[in-house]
Amino acid sequence: VQLVESGGGLVQPGGSLRLSCVASGRTYLITDMGWYRQAPGKERELVAIITSGGSTSYEDSVKGRFTISRDNAKNTVYLQVNSLKLEDTAVYSCYAKLQVSIEATVDAWGQGTQVTVSS
Repeated sequence: VQLVESGGGLVQPGGSLRLSCVASGRTYLITDMGWYRQAPGKERELVAIITSGGSTSYEDSVKGRFTISRDNAKNTVYLQVNSLKLEDTAVYSCYAKLQVSIEATVDAWGQGTQVTVSS
């Protein structure tokens, strides 16, 4: 499975972006999808995740500002990011969990898209 992100960019504090991630290849293996981010000098953190059934969860600092969604017909997951703060600056990477067998899963990652919040 290949994951390709788009939608990052430079935005002022309080602004919005919509990140997209398109999956290709053996997409029938995908279960959960999500977004991680990594800021300079910090560890990668989970931002939001959405299950194949549509259940979502968010990292506390983005609750109420970010919304994750997915379109299974298009093999795409989105992250709507609103009310951006300086501390949201990071590389945002798409993630997919692949059910490769009854008992085994593997993780797939995109290359990442840069989100920079600056005045």
